[in-house]
Amino acid sequence: MPSQEMKARDTISRTAKKWDASEFLESKESIAAYLSAALEDGDAAVVATALGDIVRSKGMTQIARETGITRDGLYKALSPTGNPSFNTVRKVIKALGLKFDITPIG
Repeated sequence: MPSQEMKARDTISRTAKKWDASEFLESKESIAAYLSAALEDGDAAVVATALGDIVRSKGMTQIARETGITRDGLYKALSPTGNPSFNTVRKVIKALGLKFDITPIG
C-alpha cells in the first residue's frame, strides 16, 4: 500500500507544471540579463539553452526567418545538446535586437 508521502509526490507530479524560462522573458532587459548570466556561467550548453529559451519566447519561426536558419536547425543548435556555430549565435543575437558588448575583466 502506498505511503502518504508517495501519494503526495504522485499528486504533485501530476499537477506541477514544468518551469519554462521562455514564459518570463518579455523585455529586452530581462532577455539581456538572462543571456548575460548564461554567458558568465561559461558553459556552452548553458548558453545554447538560454538562447533557445529566448528564441522560443520571441517565436522560433520568426527568428528562423530573420536569421535564414531553418526552425529545425535552430531547435537543434539551441538545445542543451546543441553546439551552435559562432555565426549562428551572431545571427540569433542580431535577430533578437541585441549586440555583444565586450568589457575587460576586473
